[in-house]
Amino acid sequence: MTAIAIDDEPVALAVIKNHAAKVPFLEMKGFFTNAFEAIDFLSKEKVDLLFLDIKMPDISGLDFLSSLPHPPMTVFTTAYSEHAVKSFELDAIDYLLKPFSLIRFMKACNKANNLLQLKQQNGVPVNKEQTDYIFVKSGYEQFRIVLDDILYLESAGNYVNFILTDRKLISRLSMQEAVDLLPIGSFTRVHRSYIVANKKIERADRNSLYIKNIPIPIGAAYAPAIERIFNL
Repeated sequence: MTAIAIDDEPVALAVIKNHAAKVPFLEMKGFFTNAFEAIDFLSKEKVDLLFLDIKMPDISGLDFLSSLPHPPMTVFTTAYSEHAVKSFELDAIDYLLKPFSLIRFMKACNKANNLLQLKQQNGVPVNKEQTDYIFVKSGYEQFRIVLDDILYLESAGNYVNFILTDRKLISRLSMQEAVDLLPIGSFTRVHRSYIVANKKIERADRNSLYIKNIPIPIGAAYAPAIERIFNL
């Protein structure tokens, strides 16, 4: 499992580097004190996991994550507990309150690794850009879904509804797991409860996107990324 860490404090990055060296399945690809350098790195390289500080001088970790159209799994690392609720609204894997121990760090890594394995078991193609379908488990069966048939996905508690051109399929997934199933660049999370197929969008305003005249709300936390992608 590959990862990077972003924190404006070098001492905090040193702690993560020391802990990460003791996790056998974790490969750190970079450590950044400048969030914008990390954005540039992520535009060129794909990683599985992001360790992200919340309180940073130029951009908060929450805004940083919201700006990524297809963010990696994320573990927030912070000295402040008041942002926990917001972080989980953005589907953070975990929330590490500084100073955190090696055991607590390993627990977060194990959660992320388990999610990565679940993603692979749910049929994520090795090269998602060169495939036109995914496999999704519904009940006790695996269903082949052609990507071009997907209109949008809607959260339903512990399940996700795949709204297709001719039917609806429900699967026991989190929204982040659903994001991880889909190819980068073709689908966008626009709300904590909605993922849309980009090319199925018929029109948009600053509050909603429309697919088959169905309004899909735009969540405030996702608006910056949506504005950049769709030039709203």
